[in-house]
Amino acid sequence: MKIHEYQAKELLKAYDIPIQDGVTIEDLSQAEAAVDQVSKELGAEQYVIKAQVHAGGRGKGGGVKFSTSRESALENIQNILGMTLVTHQTGAEGRLVKKVTVAEALDIKQEFYAAITLDRSRGQDVFMVSSEGGMEIEEVAKTSPEKIIKVAIVPGFGLRPFQARNLARALGLEGAAAKQAISMFQKLYELYRELDCSIVEINPLIVTEQGNLVALDAKMNFDDNALYLHANVAEMRDLDEEDPAEVEAGKYNLNYIKLDGTVGCMVNGAGLAMSTMDIIMQVGGSPANFLDVGGGANVETVKNGFRIILSDENVKAVLINIFGGIVRCDRIANGIIEAVKELDLSVPVVVRLEGTNADVAKGILANSDVAIISANSFEDAAQKVVEAAKS
Repeated sequence: MKIHEYQAKELLKAYDIPIQDGVTIEDLSQAEAAVDQVSKELGAEQYVIKAQVHAGGRGKGGGVKFSTSRESALENIQNILGMTLVTHQTGAEGRLVKKVTVAEALDIKQEFYAAITLDRSRGQDVFMVSSEGGMEIEEVAKTSPEKIIKVAIVPGFGLRPFQARNLARALGLEGAAAKQAISMFQKLYELYRELDCSIVEINPLIVTEQGNLVALDAKMNFDDNALYLHANVAEMRDLDEEDPAEVEAGKYNLNYIKLDGTVGCMVNGAGLAMSTMDIIMQVGGSPANFLDVGGGANVETVKNGFRIILSDENVKAVLINIFGGIVRCDRIANGIIEAVKELDLSVPVVVRLEGTNADVAKGILANSDVAIISANSFEDAAQKVVEAAKS
């Protein structure tokens, strides 16, 4: 799960990590009060107006504006709130800005990058820092990988003091700034672990002209499977920022991710779903989604899966690839037939069933009066659905 920048900063603040503070609003009627509050409580005379969307590159897209006065701040709020913000992460359709933050403007002396995530190849958390703050870290990794310094954290030990010192030293920090960085890095890892984050990123982490370290921007993602442990984090979920089909799938305990292809996939088991997408690509097609219906697929599961897949207008054909282990294939076959009849599908449906009672299931499908294309093997199913999608 992702959260907004202003929410991430609230969590940083709770762990005594200095942030660029501000006030977040959702309506133009709140603009004047927000600017006045930032001026009064934070002593700000200049402001930064920030669009709150789940996407990077906001500044390049016009979603972050420096304001030299109260009047320019109000003008920028009016221009940003309600705009469709297009960045390299939103796609061409952009994202409607429903919230903006009015933040205090800070004098920046230096900019750094700091982040923590899991390195799956090592099986360890990795703390990364770079002197190239404010830039897209992917670009830095591509052009100047030596400027990204990484420290692997041994499970059970946490970020040890000497590691935090090494990170601060790698950024060239000395004196009071180095002490601040060491403390901040340890608190940041504490937050990362305690809140079950999948990534915590501060970009940029700045040193102000006064010599203070401040998180100017923040990004946090969380492990969905651990949200039940963190009610305060779960409450930060913004459904407006998520794909409607993915939200709908969540209501039925379906694991759905929208992709850009034309072949809809309905599969039980994440591993089989990944393999299904791979073989579709290998035979010249492109998957339109990842959809894992789980081990207990039934009639309602199949119906809901069809509805969600077909909410994507790019889908030209659907492949149902089920391995009957926990659930028998004949029950799935009857569920597919019932769902196809009820939903009156307008796209070709290819079905491949293997496992318990697979032969019985194939007979049920063959003798049904619905237009279902039966497949005999994994590759046969992929070839038939790709051909159906193209035709």
